[in-house]
Amino acid sequence: MKSKLLALFLLAGGSLFAGPRVFFGIGIGGGFGYYAPPPPPPPAVVYAHPAYPGPGYSWVGGYWYPIGPRYYWHTGYWARRPYVGAYWVTPRYYGHRYYRGYWRR
Repeated sequence: MKSKLLALFLLAGGSLFAGPRVFFGIGIGGGFGYYAPPPPPPPAVVYAHPAYPGPGYSWVGGYWYPIGPRYYWHTGYWARRPYVGAYWVTPRYYGHRYYRGYWRR
């Protein structure tokens, strides 16, 4: 009798932690890619580049990047090239789409 009661309590206790796994997803809109309004023009502020850190670095100019519905300005910086011969392709806005920057051979 005790073993049956113990088994009943273990089953009942284990079922308290087991929740239903039902999910519903609804997609509105659709399409692939990130469609964003055009970014504002670059700021008219002129600034000097920081000192060249050494060989293997490349200057990445400032650019606008979207976060949600707004654009934020990312100032220029020196970046180490990920491989020999790489150069930075700046982010661009073309055909009502925003394309992120990337390194290219």
